[in-house]
Order: sequence, then C-alpha cells, then structure tokens
Amino acid sequence: MNKVDYKVLVGLEIHVQLCTRTKMFCGCALGFGEQPNSRVCPVCLGMPGVLPVMNKQAVEFSTLVGLALNCQIAEFTKWDRKSYYYPDLPKNYQISQYDLPLAANGYIEIPATNGDLKKIRIRRAHLEEDAGKNLHTAGNFSQVDLNRAGTPLLEIVTEPDMNSATEVRALAEELQRIVRYLGVSEADMQKGHMRFEPNVNLVINRGDGQFKTPIVEVKNLNSFRALENSIEYEIDRQLDQFLETGEVMEMGNKSTRGWDDAREMTVLQREKEEAHDYRYFPDPDLVPVRISEQWLSEIKSRLCELPLNKQIRYVKDYGLSDYDAGVLTADRQVANFFEASVAAGGEPKRLCNLLTQVGLKLANTRGCSIAELGLSADGVAELAKMTEAGEISASAANTILEEMAKTGKSPRALAEEMNLIQKSDAGELEKIVDEVLRDNQKAVDDFKAGGKKSGKARGFLLGQVMQKTKGRANPRVVAEILDKKLS
Repeated sequence: MNKVDYKVLVGLEIHVQLCTRTKMFCGCALGFGEQPNSRVCPVCLGMPGVLPVMNKQAVEFSTLVGLALNCQIAEFTKWDRKSYYYPDLPKNYQISQYDLPLAANGYIEIPATNGDLKKIRIRRAHLEEDAGKNLHTAGNFSQVDLNRAGTPLLEIVTEPDMNSATEVRALAEELQRIVRYLGVSEADMQKGHMRFEPNVNLVINRGDGQFKTPIVEVKNLNSFRALENSIEYEIDRQLDQFLETGEVMEMGNKSTRGWDDAREMTVLQREKEEAHDYRYFPDPDLVPVRISEQWLSEIKSRLCELPLNKQIRYVKDYGLSDYDAGVLTADRQVANFFEASVAAGGEPKRLCNLLTQVGLKLANTRGCSIAELGLSADGVAELAKMTEAGEISASAANTILEEMAKTGKSPRALAEEMNLIQKSDAGELEKIVDEVLRDNQKAVDDFKAGGKKSGKARGFLLGQVMQKTKGRANPRVVAEILDKKLS
C-alpha cells in the first residue's frame, strides 16, 4: 500500500452513571446484580398518568463534574423528551437535555506524548436517564430487565480534538479518576458505570485535494482496551475503504458500529439518526432547573484538587517519578493517606515505596482500600523515618508494614520483637569486617588489583559481612568501614 498522508479525528461521548441512592425521576433504589425487574415502579415502567420528580443530588453531581471540566454552568436548563422506541424504554421516550445542557464549553487536560499537557475541549455535559437492558442469553428469544431504566446518567461530549487511540484512552482514564475523586460515580466499567462511544474519521491529504471519511460512532464500549483497539481498527478500516471506494463524508450519513471483541473488529449496525429524527420537545411534566449563585457556590465548595494537578505537584514538590505519582494519585484515599504520612514527617520517596510496593498489594489482596487496612499515617511515617535513619533495612520495613496491617502494633515494637533493628555500632561492626577481610584474602587482593574484579570483590566482601550479621548490619556503616580498611 502506498503511504497516505492522513490525520485522525476522534471525539468521544462518555456516559457516566451517577452514584445517587435512587433513580433520576423516581424513588426506586439503585443496585447492581439484583433480581431482574425488582427495582422498578410505575414511573420508570412508563405507566400512563405517572409523574416524574427530579433527583436533586443528580443535578448537583453533574454540576460538580461540569465545574471540574472547566465548563460554563447554565443558570437555566430544562428537560426534553427524546423520542424513540426500544423494548428497554417502555415509555417510548428518554428524558434528556437537548438545546440547553447543564454544562458546556469546557476542557480537560491530558498528558501528551511529548510530556506536555494537551487540552481537549468539552462541547457539553448533560443529564439524562438510562434505559433498561435487553438480555439474549435465555434461548432463541430476548428478555428485558428494567432495573437500570431511569438511572441518572451524565453524558459528556468532547470536540474531535484527539488524534490517536492513545490520546482517547488517556482522556477516558483521566475522566475516570476525576469522577471517582469527586465521589459522583464508582466508575466501575464491569458494572457499566462508564461507557464510551468514540466518533472516528480521517482527514486524508492527496495531490488532488483534502478528503474526509464518513464519521463512524462505535457504540457502548466498556473497557479501555476495547476503546483503544476499536479506534485503531477503525483507522485502518476507513483508510482501506477510502483507497478502495473513494467514499467521503459528503457521500454518506454517519453510521454506528459495534465492537466484536472476539474477532477484534467493528461491525456495522445502522446508519445514525440525526437530531430531528428523535423529535425532541420540552418535557411538560418537569419544571426547568434554575441554578442560583448561592446554590452554585455551595456546589463549588465541594471541589477538590483534581488528580492530574495532584500528580504534577507530587513530581514537582516530592521529586517522585511521573509513574509513581500517577499510582499514588489514581485513588483519592491513597493520595490522602500519602499526604497525611508526609505531614507526619515521613520522607516522600520512602513513603511512596512503602505504599506502592506493599500497601497497595495488601489492599488488593484483601479487596479493600488502604484506609481500611488498619494502618495509621503516623505509624507509616515513623516506619519511613526508621528506614531513612538506617535503624532498619528497606526489606525489613516492607515486612514490618505487613505486620502493622495484621496486628496494629507500632513499627518500633515490631522491629524489636522481630529482631530487625540494624546494627550500627561502628566498633562491633569493625571487628566483623576485620574477620571477613582476614578470611577472604583473595577477594581483598582482587579489589586491590583494580579493574572489573574490583567492584565484584567489594560486593562479595560486603555480602559476607551482611551474612555474618544475619542481615542486621547497617549496610551504609559497613560500606564506610570496608572502604576505609581496603584503602
């Protein structure tokens, strides 16, 4: 295939399920994995004559996300009916927002490949209700579970500012971190709390002009892997199709495709409806929403430092690597625990190692958060200080942290109880170094001979001292004594 000059354009639609206690317009409790059709009522079943009542918390959660995404929050917005029929939407319309979204004209920043930040514009963020779920596993017929019908959804729509599958994934991951930090969604994709729909097309430059391929929307992706892979596939498919048929945007409507995970390919579903096909009109049963300055100020007060800003600060203030800072800031509870431990006097890099190498592993094994391990920030800070002071080794610190989570005892008590306090007495260690040098004359000669053998010989001698002290000697003190003796 001849090399073709093209640019990828991707906009993303993200549906975020909000973690309110009840549904958007009725009092049915939200829950995952409940018996089908056990969380329903006349309102979410669309029975004649019923009236919806707005969930105030859902509006506040959506406004909070809008503020975090640097959006303009509407002082006045309303509810619209989006008309279409599917078995999982028994009232034949979805309550959504059309021309007056709750939030609009914002942006989100993501890490770029060159190490800078890239700004992705947010077109709108509007609130709506979810549909139910069609099931196709019982036989040669379909079933409908309406437990999900009426669940509050925040739909976030970006401009087509992303130019690779990698950038789209970065945005999706960052948005997941943001909604979790704000406490507005669990964002568990296995439970359908976040679903992605990328809109993909190409701008192709040839000698005879510039051409745009028809936009394809890939529907209902619920993993970062599927999101990234489906976009990569679409890029290749659209390029091949253009080279074969010459089809461009002006020749066809927008289409939707599904992702076949088993075959790793997108599959045509239908041509996309335009807005007028949905016959939007204001919902006559719901009053408009007016957000006063006082109400908006109260919601603003709930904003916290966002994860990417926190990650950048950790690199700058604590000298952590970008990777380690990203691990610590992935979860707000972990970040809060880390900062509390730093405030208690722990050295940041040492704390980072303890929490990322041991704390998170323990939490994952137990299926809980770091905050639920029974550790205290003061205790972990003390453990870090003991390690920095050379009282215990780094490996001993890891062992002690595990025991702290099991027993709740202090690090010093455990270090003494487990006989892990390092020997730092120079006089005592000097005698052991003399013994090792006397018993390993060949290694001493190799060191003094210089060259490649010198470093290995020094490491061998240091290891012999550690072995004689059963690992309890302070390596720093031993190294100083050994270098002095060998010189």
